[in-house]
Amino acid sequence: MSDLEIAKRAKLKQIEEIYSSLGIDKKYINPYGYHIAKISNKIMLELKDKKDGKLILVTAISPTPAGEGKTTTSIGLSMALNKIGKSSIVTLREPSIGPIMGIKGGAAGGGYSQVLPMEDINLHFTGDFHAVSIAHNLLSAIIDNSIKNGNPLKIDTVEINWPRVIDMNDRSLRSTVISLGGRKNGYPREDHFIITAASEIMAILCLANDIEDLKERIDNIIISESLQGDYIKAKLLNVSGALATLLKDAINPNLVQTIENTPAIIHGGPFANIAHGTNTVIADKMALKLSDYVVTEAGFGADLGAEKFLDFLSPQAGFTPNAVVIVASIRALKYHGGLSRKKLNEEELEALEVGFENLKIHYENMKKYGIPVIVALNEFPTDSIREKELFENLCAKHNIVYKFSDVWAKGSEGGIELAEEVVKLASENSDYKPLLDSNMSFEEKMRKLTKEIYRASDYKLSSEAKRKLKKIKKNGYDKLPIIIAKTQYSITHDAKMLNNIPDDYIFQVDDMWISGGAGFLVVVAGGINLMPGLPKIPNAEFIDIDNNSNIEGLF
Repeated sequence: MSDLEIAKRAKLKQIEEIYSSLGIDKKYINPYGYHIAKISNKIMLELKDKKDGKLILVTAISPTPAGEGKTTTSIGLSMALNKIGKSSIVTLREPSIGPIMGIKGGAAGGGYSQVLPMEDINLHFTGDFHAVSIAHNLLSAIIDNSIKNGNPLKIDTVEINWPRVIDMNDRSLRSTVISLGGRKNGYPREDHFIITAASEIMAILCLANDIEDLKERIDNIIISESLQGDYIKAKLLNVSGALATLLKDAINPNLVQTIENTPAIIHGGPFANIAHGTNTVIADKMALKLSDYVVTEAGFGADLGAEKFLDFLSPQAGFTPNAVVIVASIRALKYHGGLSRKKLNEEELEALEVGFENLKIHYENMKKYGIPVIVALNEFPTDSIREKELFENLCAKHNIVYKFSDVWAKGSEGGIELAEEVVKLASENSDYKPLLDSNMSFEEKMRKLTKEIYRASDYKLSSEAKRKLKKIKKNGYDKLPIIIAKTQYSITHDAKMLNNIPDDYIFQVDDMWISGGAGFLVVVAGGINLMPGLPKIPNAEFIDIDNNSNIEGLF
């Protein structure tokens, strides 16, 4: 049975039952149909004195085409916590339509561990992504309008840092020329599009505490350099109020439910290989006030989403994570061990042992933050007894705590042992401490990150990165937190460097820029693409709808 078929058979509760179970007054609710609602961020004033629950961070090994099941495990763990009598909410990012129409398919979990209604969540949802796109593109339009009308800010059109966005995979928009057709259309210049999830507006939305904070962050966006070489902020264009107005609903978290009616808050969607890769600060803060255990998911592998959650987001938001769950699967580990995708269903012990190194590094990295860590092994029917025994022996050899998870097939029942162990670990005192100190210099932060997380002997800046860093230092932005933009497929900067990481490899930095509104420096390692393309046969070819609004092809 497909994920969509399982979802259609689920018995959903009216959204009123879900928010009432959390003790939320109706005055804070804006319903979007029968099964979706937005929760006003104003509720935080009422909840401010309430004690926070425990925060459980779910991350994973480096992603593979074999599947790790991170979102599925996050949902299943939250359901299992409720099953054993604990109050839990799962907080997730919203799916981007681009990857859904491309290669990824749906992004709402799978099997008997889903958030629902999955069709709505995967397709437009409450319009948050569109609001981000419109707000971002308004700022783009205002920039070119200012240039057309005398360029009073003396914007250097070669150094504009603000592209256009669209929530679709479209490689043809990676490099464009705008304002063709004569002087009435403005001054022609090169431009480009990025996907909406990569927009700084998305990152800002996910970090802002309220509308005033949102507007202040928008004002601090660095849109360009002037002809004199100075940074120009969006504040000088006087449009933060207009952008915030477009985001007035998007700033409020979205409430839905799991297949077992566990409350789920899904809000925001920055990519973890470009920005910080987690749902909104508002959503997590709200969930911590409304439940005993919040299960939140970080994007991609532990070297990306989890590192950023622990080194950047938690210090910014004041979070103290109580446990980290690393999701892995035997199939994915065999892929990391060099086994081809076509042979992943076959027993292959040697590849499993080689690929285990990826899990081992991520586990060691997470332990460095002083938080209890556990591995959730996402089970597949093709996992052999000997492969499971080898996995168990490798975990024992390296002192890795793990539990099996079968939430895809069994729902909450398949995650009870994992949930019980998580409760046990979260009850211990968290000695959480970020690896990166805000007082460190740029060089100290980079050296710490590249050695401790990416296992490099050192890092090297390209000539372009050196040029940018010099200007960043001159303008006093070099003490900002660092967000590494790199491949998700390897712990290193090189997507092809899986488990053959040389002891003396150099972490290559190609570029960097300032996300002034989000409040971090983006350091680009190994080149990163902000506009994905569609595969030869995109998933869009399999999606269809009939006259009764029955959808097929989402998974």
